[in-house]
Amino acid sequence: MASISNSKILGIITARGGSKGIPGKNIKELCGKPLIAYTIEAARESGIFDRLILSTDDEKIAAVARQYGCEAPFMRPPELAEDRILHLPVVRHAIAWLKDNAGYVSDAVMILQPTSPLRQPFHIREAAELFQKTGVDSIVSVTAVPGHYNPHWQFVIGQDQRLLVFTGEPFTGIIPRRQDLPSTYTRNGAIYLLKTNILFAEPPSLYGDRVLAYPMDSGFSVNIDDPSDWEIAERAMRKILDSSNQAR
Repeated sequence: MASISNSKILGIITARGGSKGIPGKNIKELCGKPLIAYTIEAARESGIFDRLILSTDDEKIAAVARQYGCEAPFMRPPELAEDRILHLPVVRHAIAWLKDNAGYVSDAVMILQPTSPLRQPFHIREAAELFQKTGVDSIVSVTAVPGHYNPHWQFVIGQDQRLLVFTGEPFTGIIPRRQDLPSTYTRNGAIYLLKTNILFAEPPSLYGDRVLAYPMDSGFSVNIDDPSDWEIAERAMRKILDSSNQAR
């Protein structure tokens, strides 16, 4: 695989075995293919990675990943596969393992979660091109928040059931029309691209100081966490596959 402008970009697909919401989620079939296969295929077709590896604690997931062309050079330690473990130690472990066991160090790392199967090769390429062009510490994919979820229209309940505007403005200052709301965004989980060295800085980070957004259309931004998300992803994937078949 080729990298962007000779930078060595490592792709890390993170997929632990345990999943309470959807058992066996990462290799469960979505529209006739294991969920993880969509991420592997998009990564390989993007053509930007120097290496593409899997970090997992599950041999079955590793076997499926290898079948679709992704390296699975190690098994993630059990302590890094617990329910509440964060991505930072998982990615640091993968980087350290490759350095210690293969003498491999990348310039940048892209974290790809199988739970974002609608991500396309062009999304990965565009994020990498933006990263290379700007020289920022990291790129994070985001999608626009629908108007009714905008923080200016969100509330918290204070003492004595008092209703308070989340942004702190008085009720008299609430923006009345959706069209006048400022655009806000949320991370969609599809792409995290960062310089390798910030993972080992003090303090270590997945973001660094200079972070740019890579906006993605909501139609590609499903992040599967529970069965209802799976149904949404299935419907969206069928649309993508149908459009792809019609274009041929």
